[in-house]
Amino acid sequence: MPSMPSAAARTGPVVARALQVLGAFTPDRRSLTLSDLARHSGLPVSTVHRLVAELVAWGALERGPAGCYHIGLRLWEIGSLAPRGLGLREAALPYLEDLSQVTRENVQLAVREGAEVVFVERIAGSGAVPVLTRVGGRFALTATGVGLVLLAHAPADVQEQVLARPVERYTERTLTTARQIRAALADTRARGYAVSDRQVTMDALSVAAPIHDLDGQVVAAVSLVVHHGSASTQALAHLVRTSARAISRALPPRH
Repeated sequence: MPSMPSAAARTGPVVARALQVLGAFTPDRRSLTLSDLARHSGLPVSTVHRLVAELVAWGALERGPAGCYHIGLRLWEIGSLAPRGLGLREAALPYLEDLSQVTRENVQLAVREGAEVVFVERIAGSGAVPVLTRVGGRFALTATGVGLVLLAHAPADVQEQVLARPVERYTERTLTTARQIRAALADTRARGYAVSDRQVTMDALSVAAPIHDLDGQVVAAVSLVVHHGSASTQALAHLVRTSARAISRALPPRH
């Protein structure tokens, strides 16, 4: 008589398929039907139907009045407990709010996840320049101010991995060659802050500074994003570096 599969063998594929369903949602696909979920996850409709029922029961998904599904609050609650984002955000938020009140500009807090930037917090200033970023969103390390800071202080193998890939061009001023990006990273390390001048949109200037943990390692970056030409780079750099130092001092020790 064949032996029963182990608990890991029974559970693993189910978990993987559930993650495929959740992975079907993106910033551009926030509300999906069952057939949409099947198409974007690559799973049969019958499988998706069963998994969705379980995900709804647990609270990872919610069903709207029109019958479409979207990410549920339970998943957001669990995600908000991620220690790298939670402790950092709580320590940084008072200083981000002060920076926002002083400047009335966009203030952003980000960390590196692999070869991408993940935005942990963003405060939009009144009348501030529109930005393409959102909390929880990812972006290229090479284009934004926070990305350049994080890449400049990333391990050498991460830098080489990023520089070996094709770089997306957002505007005519986006740095796209390895030589250009290496120069920008060297400048960032030398002066203690990064500048992204119209690299993402032609009306925005971003200046960012590194946040250090108690061991002196760069764990995050804070930036101001303003209308190009509205403020000097030096003035913005002074503000973000002051905020970055204050956040660095406020960070709790790592466990």
